Amino acid sequence: MSEAHLFAVGIVLAWLAGIRVYLTVFGVGLAGALGWLELPSALEVTQSPWVIGVSGALAAAEFFADKIPGVDSGWDLLHTLLRVPAGAFLAAASLSPDGELGAGALAGGAGVALTSHMLKSGTRALVNLSPEPVSNWTASTTEDAAVLGGLALVFSHPWLALGLVVALSAALAAVAWWIWRRLARRTVRTSAG
Repeated sequence: MSEAHLFAVGIVLAWLAGIRVYLTVFGVGLAGALGWLELPSALEVTQSPWVIGVSGALAAAEFFADKIPGVDSGWDLLHTLLRVPAGAFLAAASLSPDGELGAGALAGGAGVALTSHMLKSGTRALVNLSPEPVSNWTASTTEDAAVLGGLALVFSHPWLALGLVVALSAALAAVAWWIWRRLARRTVRTSAG
């Protein structure tokens, strides 16, 4: 892959880590271990049976924790401390031909992971305001599918995956902003009336 392709891969992996860090690491490691793709040298650590096993077990735990309203918000809050550095590592490792992680790539990956994590956490906090659990399960399952689809797409068509990530981020931000405005108007009307 060219450096431009690796840049797109790194950005998408950082974005996916901001949504589902364990599933992202598990998917990258499994794909490398099974020989589906050749990982850059700095990402080869994800092929370790220990990394695959632990990230797989944690991905399963996250799958269930994320379906429970309230628990998912607590899980997201705790994992802010993990998703951002993991996204930074995945982005920088994707761009590293010799295993050295560049400061710019680390900072860029951290910013992308933080952005996707904030979009996810913000929209999920708004979804949790709904009294029924179906919307929460739907949002969580959509996130699972988006990460799996993103992993499948990023290594075969990195530019398409990057374009979808940018479009999805913009759409999520617009929806969150629209919902926030509606809730703010409702609060003002309730307070005034």
